[in-house]
Amino acid sequence: MAKDYYDILGVSKTATGEELKKAYRKLAVKYHPDKNPDNKEAEEKFKQAAEAYSVLSDPEKRRRYDQFGHEGLKQNGFGSGFSGQGMSMDDIFSQFGSIFGDAFGGGFGSFFGGGAQQRNSGRGADLRVNLRLSMEDIYQGVKKQIKLTRFEVCHECQGAGGKGRRSCPVCHGSGEIRERVNSFFGQMISSKPCYQCQGQGVIVDQPCPACSGEGRVRREVTLPIDVPPGVQDGNYMTIRNEGHAGTRGAARGDLIVIFKESAHPVFTRSGEDVIISCLITWPQAVLGDEVEVPTLSGKVSFKINPGTEHGKIYRLRGKGMPHLHGGRHGDQLVQILIETPAHPDRNEKKLINELYQLYSDKKNIKIKKFTP
Repeated sequence: MAKDYYDILGVSKTATGEELKKAYRKLAVKYHPDKNPDNKEAEEKFKQAAEAYSVLSDPEKRRRYDQFGHEGLKQNGFGSGFSGQGMSMDDIFSQFGSIFGDAFGGGFGSFFGGGAQQRNSGRGADLRVNLRLSMEDIYQGVKKQIKLTRFEVCHECQGAGGKGRRSCPVCHGSGEIRERVNSFFGQMISSKPCYQCQGQGVIVDQPCPACSGEGRVRREVTLPIDVPPGVQDGNYMTIRNEGHAGTRGAARGDLIVIFKESAHPVFTRSGEDVIISCLITWPQAVLGDEVEVPTLSGKVSFKINPGTEHGKIYRLRGKGMPHLHGGRHGDQLVQILIETPAHPDRNEKKLINELYQLYSDKKNIKIKKFTP
């Protein structure tokens, strides 16, 4: 059974954002790998703390977790949660390292001799793009083409950066300089990118004129994106190795595509359900009728029962959005609104007056409890 995130951080369910951050800082310092070398238990607790903080520090994830527990995070689709399981320490440092700057006077990763930036010297940066989708796109799933400008491997030097590559004499090819520093933990090892080779580990004596020795140039590219059915606004997809090219042959970054759902002129979305309002006449509400309404898969007919009240909601099973992970659809909710004619003509007024007389003994209004 998954452990409670509040228990992991040692905070109450009413903890503020600042209290969460303070609790996470304390645990991260206590169980940091550099402070607990070769200690698998400490490493696991370090990852658990990062996972708990990633969920509870995000208002939407925290709301879903409080309401549905761990299952609620699974149901939230792409990017719904965070898992310390299977993640590298670099990923955790990259995502959360910045919150420790004030505490230690510098980056969390660099203070402890690590961190994503130092450990992946030369790696291309990640790219983030927003992809706007219509509700119909999301219902069916769609293939999209996106244009973006990114660093590509230089064709002139094939990413080498130039001629005369040799090992950096300062860092001896490691790309980083390590030194001992004194801290309140005692003496520790600090590392930073080499100032001579900028963390590359090599020196290029004859830089390529096309890329100025970087081994990469900016170009516009078009990429195909397969959007699965059922994504939600704010979900994201990570496409590995489609970010910026690294310098001098280093690895590429990733492309993170964030989905943005456009407002629909008719449908409103609530999770996997969609909602519409249907205006009917008073006679239809009294006598009942069969009406046709749009759905995302086409028009359908359904029966309005006699005596239907204003605001009643009918549920069309399976006519909503598909579940992101397949297997089922949500429902379509149809709210019935009874239309009152604002400018009745002469014949309508005559009939309404006749009805009014029929109800002359029922003029006393009825008071009912308000139901939102």
